[in-house]
Amino acid sequence: MAGNVQAPAPVGAAREQDRKARSGWQGGARIWEDAEQQAKKLKSSPDGEPHRKLPKRKIVLLMAYSGKGYHGMQRNVGSSQFKTIEDDLVSALVQSGCIPENHGEDMRKMSFQRCARTDKGVSAAGQVVSLKVWLIDDILEKINSHLPPHIRILGLKRVTGGFNSKNKCDARTYFYMLPTFAFAHKDHDVQDERYRLSAETLRRVNGLLACYRGTHNFHNFTSQKGPREASARRYILDMFCEEPFVREGMEFAVIKVKGQSFMTHQIRKMVGLVVAIVKGYAPESVLERSWGEAKVDVPKAPGLGLVLERVHFEKYNQRFGNDGLHEPLDWTREEAGVAAFKEQHIYPTIISTERRERSMAQWLSTLPVHDFSATTHGAASPGAKVPSPLGDSD
Repeated sequence: MAGNVQAPAPVGAAREQDRKARSGWQGGARIWEDAEQQAKKLKSSPDGEPHRKLPKRKIVLLMAYSGKGYHGMQRNVGSSQFKTIEDDLVSALVQSGCIPENHGEDMRKMSFQRCARTDKGVSAAGQVVSLKVWLIDDILEKINSHLPPHIRILGLKRVTGGFNSKNKCDARTYFYMLPTFAFAHKDHDVQDERYRLSAETLRRVNGLLACYRGTHNFHNFTSQKGPREASARRYILDMFCEEPFVREGMEFAVIKVKGQSFMTHQIRKMVGLVVAIVKGYAPESVLERSWGEAKVDVPKAPGLGLVLERVHFEKYNQRFGNDGLHEPLDWTREEAGVAAFKEQHIYPTIISTERRERSMAQWLSTLPVHDFSATTHGAASPGAKVPSPLGDSD
């Protein structure tokens, strides 16, 4: 019997076994917890940054982009057929860890708003968007690292919590770059890149552009407004053509226009009508007639040369710019970066595309089919409501 009794283990050995058992369980728990935390980090931030305790802040981003190959600025959620600038921007925001992935799927969750909904092929040197983000370290560098080179974030500023870049924008400045042979008279000037804009013709162009200043009814300059809709009346602060310059043997000029807001295709039609008058296809009287209720055939210039240059926030700056808590929305420090982007991506794209695709030359060939003397009064019935664009979209 005594031989069948198992001797108890020494006290020290029992304690060691118990310690190892407890240590092994705790170590396994630590490994499991570490793995879970790492998964949470990766899920919350593609760059591995833990943001779960970081508050979101309302900011604005200064954007520049070349619009060639894109179907405008505004994102069309659920439509992958037509790529937009915001598709690439939102993807970069998610990948850099500024916003969670579900904010990219529903942009309202980050209170996203753009100043101008630029149209297909239209570029920008000074677009501004407002949104809520996690203010991670090196935020601009990280966002830009996930963007193609023809889209850049050039600046960032903190703004008030209720800031909306579209509603707080007082005015927008666009420029339209075109080859000067667009102003060559159809009857007695060469119609190609040999043409050079004379001082006399430039004065006439500027005289016509100056007629747009002030408040007018621009229902004929968009397809989405009736003649008696109050929203068809738009205020133009200034419009003029700068001195011409030569690039790669072709002469170009830049038309600048500053207005409170613009309707779809409005600027392109404003340019198109002046070109038609200067070339001799339309009488000067059509300009004033186009602001009346009658429907006037107004040609639309190509989208290639149109660029959103700058957006203005004068009232916001007066109220909050010097309150000691917020920065004025002034981009003086970023001007060098804006100029460099235009020289590197916007001007070369306009010039090379014009040479290759001849968009201006082809459009000019369509001017003879327009009937600038005909008018109709059936544009819209009194009080008719036509869906308006969501902000600027030229």
